[in-house]
Amino acid sequence: MKKFKFKYLLSLFIIIMAGKAKAQDWANLNKYKNENTILTTPVSGENRIVFFGDSITEGWETISPEFFSSAPYINRGISGQTTSQMLLRFRPDVIELKPKIVLILAGTNDIAENTGPITLQTILGNIISMCELAHANNIKVILCSILPAFDYPWKKGMNPAAKIEALNTMIIQYAKANHIDYVDYYSAMVDDQKGLKSNYSEDGVHPNKEGYLVMEDIVRKKLAKHK
Repeated sequence: MKKFKFKYLLSLFIIIMAGKAKAQDWANLNKYKNENTILTTPVSGENRIVFFGDSITEGWETISPEFFSSAPYINRGISGQTTSQMLLRFRPDVIELKPKIVLILAGTNDIAENTGPITLQTILGNIISMCELAHANNIKVILCSILPAFDYPWKKGMNPAAKIEALNTMIIQYAKANHIDYVDYYSAMVDDQKGLKSNYSEDGVHPNKEGYLVMEDIVRKKLAKHK
C-alpha cells in the first residue's frame, strides 16, 4: 500500500511540474509565434534583416517605428531576456524567418543576473552558439556592442560598467578572429563614468528617441556595406 501511494504521489508530482514548466515558457517562445507564422518566405532581393535582442531592441520599434518600417527589418527583442533565453528561441525567431542578416544585441541582462549568476565567458559562449547556428543556416551575423550602463534601476549595486566594457572587448575579439562584422554603439554613447550619456536615456539603460537616432545612424552605415 505504501509503495502504491509513493508511486501515485510521484506520478502526481511529475504531472504537476510538467504542467508548470509548460505554463512558464521560460524563453517566451510564444511571444512572436503568431507573427512568425504570418511571415512568408522572403522574396528574391528582399534582404530581410532580424534585430535580435532584449528590451533595448524591443523598445526600439516602439519609440522609433519609422526606422523599422523603412526597410525589411524584423524586430525580435524581448524585454528582460538573457542570452540563455535568446539562444533557446534563436531557431523560431531568427533561423525560421530566413533573414539575410541577424544583428545580435545581448548581454546586459546577463550581467544584471536576471536569470541568475553567470560568467562573462558563459555569456560569450551563448553568443558564439547563436553565431554558429546562424552560419550553419547561411545567415550573416553582425554582433553589436552592449550599451554602457553605470547601474541598473531594477537591480541596484551590480556595478555593471566594468563588466560591460570587458564583455564588449571579448565580443570584439571573437568577431575579429572569426571575420564577423561588429557594430559599436558603446563608444558613441558612453559618458565619463562608463555609463549611458544622460541625453540618450531616461533611466541610464534604455535609449530614448535621441539615443535610438544615434544607434540608427551607426547601424545604417554598417548595413549599407552589406547590400
